[in-house]
Amino acid sequence: MEKKAFGRPASLNDKIFTYCPGCGHGVVNRLLAESIDEMGIAENTIGVAYVGCGGMLYDFFNIDFAFPLHGRSPAAATGIKRVRPDKIVIGYQGDGDLAAIGTAEIIHAATRGEKLTVIFVNNGIYGMTGGQMAPTTLIGQDAATCPGGRDPEYHGKPIRMCEMLAQLDGVCYAERVTIDTPAHIRAAKKAIQKGIRNQMAQKGFSIIEVVSPCPVQWKLSPVDAYKRIEREVLPFYGLKIFKDTTEEEER
Repeated sequence: MEKKAFGRPASLNDKIFTYCPGCGHGVVNRLLAESIDEMGIAENTIGVAYVGCGGMLYDFFNIDFAFPLHGRSPAAATGIKRVRPDKIVIGYQGDGDLAAIGTAEIIHAATRGEKLTVIFVNNGIYGMTGGQMAPTTLIGQDAATCPGGRDPEYHGKPIRMCEMLAQLDGVCYAERVTIDTPAHIRAAKKAIQKGIRNQMAQKGFSIIEVVSPCPVQWKLSPVDAYKRIEREVLPFYGLKIFKDTTEEEER
């Protein structure tokens, strides 16, 4: 007798992802949907999307979603959580959204210790709007606005958001993960679930940064884009738990 071993999470609608081939957003969406299903929180969860490639996820998920202006997801999520503290509020942002136009919002939400869970997908470039240099673009990396490669003397150096946010007192959990291998994908899912559990326990602000590929704007095949993560991206954006006060409390 055949037995079904794999299927679409109930938290996802019956729609095909419209992300570019090899885009990491589809993987992260899947991990979030699986986590929501496994934790049994679909009816109690509100997602807050963003302007960018991953902003399309509100069309894929079978849960409530808000869609605020570019960079304002943490502010909108704060309002939702304060009005409905009984809900699980999950922010989903890209690097251009969180680390550029929305820097003030994420810093102040984090330092206030808003009881939110934020998934930060970092692919080091503006994906939807034409491949411009983002605050997270690596030194030497080509982009539409730095075609000769990012020059630290002219363009400045990349920003490491997890390291910065981990210094704020309101942050209870900050971890950087990636999705380039099955083992790393499992670790990423575990981190997402921990961030959600922290919110359910009223622990404070949690951020999970996911290093992700953008094959189209990196001008690489999907296979080579995933190889680039290990070869070039992770040496700068190292995988690490930068802060976990919940673990300290348990000890």
